Amino acid sequence: MSKLPYEVQTEAVTPLSILSTEGEVVNPDLMPDLSDEQLKEIMYRMVFTRTWDERAVNLGRQGRLGFYAPVSGQEASMVGSEYALNKDDFICPGYRDMPQLVWHGLPLYQAFLYSRGHQHGGQIPEDVNVLMPQIIIGAQVLHATGIGMAYKKRGEKKVVITYTGEGGSSEGDFYEGMNFAGVYKLPVIYAVQNNGYAITTPFAKQTAALSVAHKAVAAGIKGVQVDGMDVLAVYKAVADAAERGRNGEGATLIEILTYRFRPHSMADDTTKYRTKEEEQEWSLKDPLIRFGKFLEKKGLWSDEETARVKEEAKATVNEHIKKAEATEKMTVSGLIDSMFETTPQHLEEQKADFV
Repeated sequence: MSKLPYEVQTEAVTPLSILSTEGEVVNPDLMPDLSDEQLKEIMYRMVFTRTWDERAVNLGRQGRLGFYAPVSGQEASMVGSEYALNKDDFICPGYRDMPQLVWHGLPLYQAFLYSRGHQHGGQIPEDVNVLMPQIIIGAQVLHATGIGMAYKKRGEKKVVITYTGEGGSSEGDFYEGMNFAGVYKLPVIYAVQNNGYAITTPFAKQTAALSVAHKAVAAGIKGVQVDGMDVLAVYKAVADAAERGRNGEGATLIEILTYRFRPHSMADDTTKYRTKEEEQEWSLKDPLIRFGKFLEKKGLWSDEETARVKEEAKATVNEHIKKAEATEKMTVSGLIDSMFETTPQHLEEQKADFV
């Protein structure tokens, strides 16, 4: 029997980690080459995202947003991964991945319009390489694979990243997309944000595999597991995967071990399936606290800086929610017109019913 072109993993993988929970560098050889200004920018984005999330939760409760999926706790996963990309790389998100889209260039008020169900929330600016969040679990994996195929056929040195949760890794689209990328060595990064639960279903009931990262073996692509509460580790894993993709070395599956402090959605009750002890244990790994300690030891951050960013974030969110609320309301005829460059005759006839 011929030898497989990759090493079969039969034991649990060790998550890639750079910072301890106290902000100490534990793997200096893995430390990414980032300037002080870049390190501060990453912290700025994480604090901003946490504050935006807290405000969005309240806006949802006030009825000023529609569907909203909280993100607090996943800032290292979201900010660290997007920061490792180039602006001409593409993002195919799931419904929780709005922070990556905004940091990649989508105006915040459009993110709010998306939540409110307004069509302008999905009208992506021409220079922003993102798709809107996919509600169908795992469907974005296929979109990313297709974009990766386009990049390869055009000979472009770009990569595409797609996000899903560990629940999405149980979907057929997930396996089909990775298998295709494995066969054609596509520049795709499959980021699985494993927060331990697919809504209420614990990870152990999702799969009998030792990890999500092991599933890369079946597709013949590289599999990596990373500490998702460590923003530098996430950045390193995605930057390395992007380099592999640009160099024609194929796709990478990255399992990001993270923990969302808030519910799955505003309709969820975590007390039904998570314990206080578990939540307390993960709170000690808070990515903002961990990275903040690292920066404080380098003299790059302070509590005063955190407070300043929080106030800036609150003001920005207020400005953009007001802009979203002031946007002209949708009409049926306007929605129909936005679907086609030239509206078909049968839809023109339907429009007449709504004049």
